[in-house]
Amino acid sequence: MWECATIPKNFSHPIYNVHDALRDLPYCLRCSSLDFSIPSCSPSGTSPISSKVKVKDNGQMENRSIAVLLSAIAAAIAVVYFQWSKRSGIGSSSKMVDQEVLDKLEADFRKLQDAKGCKSLLKKHLTREVFDKLKNKKTAMGATLLDIIQSGVENLDSGVGVYAPDAESYTLFGDLFNPIIEEYHVGFGPSDKHPSRDFGNVNSLVNVDPKGEFVISTRVRCGRSLQGYPFNPCLTEQQYREMEEKVSTTLQGMTGELKGTYYPLTGMDKDTQQKLIDDHFLFKEGDRFLQAANACRFWPTGRGIFHNDNKTFLVWVNEEDHLRIISMQKGGDLKQIYKRLVDAVNIIESRLPFSHDERLGFLTFCPTNLGTTIRASVHIKVPKLARNKEQLEAIAGRYNLQVRGTRGEHTESEGGVYDISNKRRMGLTEFQAVKEMQDGILELIKMEKAA
Repeated sequence: MWECATIPKNFSHPIYNVHDALRDLPYCLRCSSLDFSIPSCSPSGTSPISSKVKVKDNGQMENRSIAVLLSAIAAAIAVVYFQWSKRSGIGSSSKMVDQEVLDKLEADFRKLQDAKGCKSLLKKHLTREVFDKLKNKKTAMGATLLDIIQSGVENLDSGVGVYAPDAESYTLFGDLFNPIIEEYHVGFGPSDKHPSRDFGNVNSLVNVDPKGEFVISTRVRCGRSLQGYPFNPCLTEQQYREMEEKVSTTLQGMTGELKGTYYPLTGMDKDTQQKLIDDHFLFKEGDRFLQAANACRFWPTGRGIFHNDNKTFLVWVNEEDHLRIISMQKGGDLKQIYKRLVDAVNIIESRLPFSHDERLGFLTFCPTNLGTTIRASVHIKVPKLARNKEQLEAIAGRYNLQVRGTRGEHTESEGGVYDISNKRRMGLTEFQAVKEMQDGILELIKMEKAA
């Protein structure tokens, strides 16, 4: 067999293009006509395919040269098609979506359109035109439109109704995600680009309630996905284990104020479990929204909780996102709480690179958390403003704040206590997101006092 007539391995690499193919082709042709060592036989400085080729017959040489040429042209055409299809979205979705999935999609679309009381962003933006355009697409990891919308169809009381099973979904299914992102994140359009990370001047923040009259506790958290791993629905059991090992090792290396203990959910004894429940640290297997999004596979494998000795710094591992990094404490000292979070995020990122997109910022499972992923919140009592829940929400909305029940999303207020946080996470920096919450809470407190 003629050793030089081997298609370069680089032809299977998406970066290797037609220019490279034609550049490397003359080397193989040259090898067929010369009797000497050929280090340039393989493309771009890789190891030579053959150390020596000797051609005895000019006719044989010509036939072999033609064979190499035809092989190279065929491979080049394949590369062109691969790159074109990748840019157009066909490469990812060329695998046929199963008929069973298509039937389910049609049924779910009808259910969604017939749900008169449904006010989700999914229902609003999944028009028949968009549905028909996306229903046959599939990401390289196998995610379909059904994976994206199934939680919102199952839970018609959803506010948003979509999740991204992998990073590619945000682009391949952009006709659905983009308008939802634009509406939720207050005007962040398809041509907009999220700013670079900027934690800002931490010392310029304040204690929003120095006398402790209204704010019970304050919390700032962010979500992070580890670079090189898909989101929950596409993770394998082995990947869950790998991620937990990497994260727990990093967290247990924390020092100073951040020093603490990691508690894996797998094999957790009842005493430890009760202690974490009493501290309100233990997260349960996903709620009905996450369950419907297929985000709880292999539970509790790969899941765990870390908290520092002072119980003011907490990390959830593989709950909704790969990481939920949380800084919290009683009262309204936002400056101290935010600084702790910034210190922790910088340390973790120096050891575990995070998944980041040039346009969307830091990537997360739910599109509401994209960008900064920052959620700064207070548990606050505003009994006068809360007499009319709709009025409270309207006032909060003017300052880009979101009102939730005491225990967060999809819960009710307990004892008149509300969870109020910044709503915007995209199109602004981390510092701007936190300061937006600070300024809004200061205004709410002023209005409560004047009411």
